[in-house]
Amino acid sequence: MAHTTPHSTPGGTQRRERTARRALRREAPSTVALLADEEDFAAMRQYASFAFDDHTVYLRQTEGLLRMLASQGVHTSIALFDPVEYDEFCADSGIDPDTSAARTRYTAEVAAAGPTVTYEGQPLDQLLQRLIGAAEQQATWEYATALLSRAGGCGCADDPGHAAFRRARAALRRLLTAAGPGSHHVVCSVMASSVPLVAVVHAEATGEGPVERSADLDGTEVLIFSTVLACGIATDSPGGIVLRTSAPGSPDTVRGWSLHQGWLRPLSEAEVFSAYCTDADTGEPVPPEHGVEYRPGIPLPAPDAPDAPDTPDRTAPEGE
Repeated sequence: MAHTTPHSTPGGTQRRERTARRALRREAPSTVALLADEEDFAAMRQYASFAFDDHTVYLRQTEGLLRMLASQGVHTSIALFDPVEYDEFCADSGIDPDTSAARTRYTAEVAAAGPTVTYEGQPLDQLLQRLIGAAEQQATWEYATALLSRAGGCGCADDPGHAAFRRARAALRRLLTAAGPGSHHVVCSVMASSVPLVAVVHAEATGEGPVERSADLDGTEVLIFSTVLACGIATDSPGGIVLRTSAPGSPDTVRGWSLHQGWLRPLSEAEVFSAYCTDADTGEPVPPEHGVEYRPGIPLPAPDAPDAPDTPDRTAPEGE
């Protein structure tokens, strides 16, 4: 007959093993790939192994899974599940797409490598909006990068594409420096090869001085913004920038610039008002916002101007 001590009972050993497994589970991050819209969801219903037939129920169950993982202390990233990309992945890998193992492998190898959003308890509709926005940003950057590469071509230090990118970074830095303290929302729109490209930068500037010391900038936003603006510069495409600034105790202000001969031409107050108060799709006028002041764009010295400040550009991430 076997003898056991109080510290080595079979039940105690099993409890310790379960506790250890839970601890290990918290150390293993998760990725959940979502079918964001009805069309993508419908495409997956062709597979018998796909267990859902209602998109609303699918989203509700997914949200429950996310909450459970969060309650266990598991870091979870959300990605988009693209049925077309999934089919291509399975065909290239030689695996049967009608299995949960194939969907799991796609999520781990492909979806997780794309744009993701960290789940932090936010409502699923907000999470989806952020995720779709991140995916659109990624697509914009990839398209703009391809256009910029074609506009350059040689890949050398004097490549026109590289020069346009450096010029775009300088333009953003000088614009934010001129804008001064405040919360800045900067939108760049370029019509490149008949395709509208839009990029946004948010900056919290804390005081006067160089942007790299006085503003909180997101490196990814700056990279995409600079690439889109560089496309407009390199291809001489129509485009412009709108800057909206908010500061405590002051009304919001809106300024604007248009792309002209490879640099930013400040718009007049009337041009800013017209651009901001016109529907971009229909061309119809829209009422001005209450409490918003429309001001002319600030002149920005070009990098090759005699009075341009000779300071380094650090609005892009290190290594760019």
